[in-house]
Amino acid sequence: MLARMAITRQDLESDRLRASLCSTPVASSLLTEDAMERSLRCALAERADADGPDGDSGDVWIFGYGSLIWNPMVVHTDCRVASVHGYHRGFYLYSRINRGTWDHPGLVLGLDRGGSCTGMAFRIPKNVIEQEFRVLWRREMMTGAYHPRWLRLKFGDGDGANPTPRRALAFVMNRGHNGYAGRLPDADVVSCLRHACGVYGPARDYLQQTLLGLATHGVGDPYLARLWHQLQERDAREGHAGSVGSQPTPCAAVDADTAVASTMAPHETV
Repeated sequence: MLARMAITRQDLESDRLRASLCSTPVASSLLTEDAMERSLRCALAERADADGPDGDSGDVWIFGYGSLIWNPMVVHTDCRVASVHGYHRGFYLYSRINRGTWDHPGLVLGLDRGGSCTGMAFRIPKNVIEQEFRVLWRREMMTGAYHPRWLRLKFGDGDGANPTPRRALAFVMNRGHNGYAGRLPDADVVSCLRHACGVYGPARDYLQQTLLGLATHGVGDPYLARLWHQLQERDAREGHAGSVGSQPTPCAAVDADTAVASTMAPHETV
């Protein structure tokens, strides 16, 4: 069994997690280094078409909709609330490493087709794009569960003072991946999140931190809030001793100060 570990930026730069997995049963699910490099190079080659129309001087934007919101772990000079259309956020990916195990997988978020999603956009300076993309690929593309895509986004709520469309790199679901869960009933998602735990910690913490990270920036997500409410109801009904992780904080009671404090502590995990 893999030991629970705190992942730092230095670990991603040195590819520590991948090295620790190469001698375990999950090794067969990892993309080869050559495949990772080809994917990264392809995204870099496509970025010329993604440059904004109003003079970004070659900087690019990354769109975060899950753990990137509260723990970006990349060098950036600006971050803003932003929305993408044509994709929505959901617990669509079984996690057998980060938030679960091979025998008891957890779930993590993915962007899937249809609808829209509000998250955070991070501006990556031109001179460190390749360096920061490599960190992102070692974090997000280890098993090839996502497709890197340049998506059109709008800052704010899309109706504000700066509606100019831009493009940002986002990791969208690879529906052909064997970890793709599809759209599960709420009850199945909640059951999985309550009990699963991987090398990055409990799956329920991933949900909580994403909700708190969004709340810090004044963004709500009815889907995530509904799941959290149902998870708490299950805890109360069945006893919290059966779940994994720390005692949850009721989302309805989270104010801005609490949200900030809660998201400051785990910045070495994703």
